[in-house]
Amino acid sequence: MTDLMKAVVLTRFGGADAFELRDVSVPHVEPRQVRVRVHATAVNPLDYQIRRGDYTEHVPLPAIIGHDVSGVIEEVGSHVTEFCVGDAVYYTPQIFGGFGSYAEQHVAEVDLVGRKPENLSHLEAASLPLVGGTVWESLVTRAQLAVGETILIHGGAGGVGTIAIQIANATGARVITTAKAADHEFVRSLGADAAIDFTSTDYVDAVAEMTGGKGVDVVFDTIGGDALTRSPLTLADFGRVVSIVDIAQTQNLIEAWGRNAAYHFVFTRQNRGKLDALTTLVERGLVKPVIGATLPLARMGEAHELLENRGSYALRGKVAIDVAGETIALPPRIA
Repeated sequence: MTDLMKAVVLTRFGGADAFELRDVSVPHVEPRQVRVRVHATAVNPLDYQIRRGDYTEHVPLPAIIGHDVSGVIEEVGSHVTEFCVGDAVYYTPQIFGGFGSYAEQHVAEVDLVGRKPENLSHLEAASLPLVGGTVWESLVTRAQLAVGETILIHGGAGGVGTIAIQIANATGARVITTAKAADHEFVRSLGADAAIDFTSTDYVDAVAEMTGGKGVDVVFDTIGGDALTRSPLTLADFGRVVSIVDIAQTQNLIEAWGRNAAYHFVFTRQNRGKLDALTTLVERGLVKPVIGATLPLARMGEAHELLENRGSYALRGKVAIDVAGETIALPPRIA
């Protein structure tokens, strides 16, 4: 094994030009770790938030960031019994600790690692760990979404929304989502029962009409803005709001008080248990990652710009990175 690997290094906080492709040392494997040859990774909003400097106190520079891995184990630590060299795995690296997935190789604590679903490619598998774990934590663990309940998912065509629709549908819930009109057929194909065009329709009024004034049991906020203030207007009594957005603006929750609503704020905690649950859903055909764009490792800056400005593109789902190859697939610009 060579002692060097290619990695995309964040050299400063700022724009997408802050990355450099460098040769860096391959990290050492501790007793309860595995070293993985990274075939694919993906870009998440958390990544561009880190890049632009939202979490400077947690990320010393220079840094290798990135929060999705799909690859093959090349080395196991002396105390690892769960996996062997040659096993295909996927996982989310530790957030704000250690180095990330924008590299040809990655070393992870074995308890974070899950076996890759057999029916997914590495690009597909790399698009699932962070968003899938986030959705599982939000809808299953926190909201405890149940059969027969109704959920409003904000941003159904996005990376998180596409998985949220599928998992909510798999639980037996009725799914309402917001999406541009051009994406309505797409989100319905994922399992949404109804779609609201947020560009032309007030989702509060639309939900009231769709539910006969009763409201929804759960709201899943993936968009931020004033969603925490307005989403309670769509809730049934004792409803739940789950948000994954780091929100800076002031919110007024008086309507939530009137409905005895519960709020949950989720910063994903990853483990193998969530990945195993996701793998079961994937291998049963109930969940499939959606990839809207693919770029090679050397074009990471372009991948960040694409996701950060997704409103300018017909982008659905995740932006994947082909670490082991040169695949390029880009969505068209919106005129």
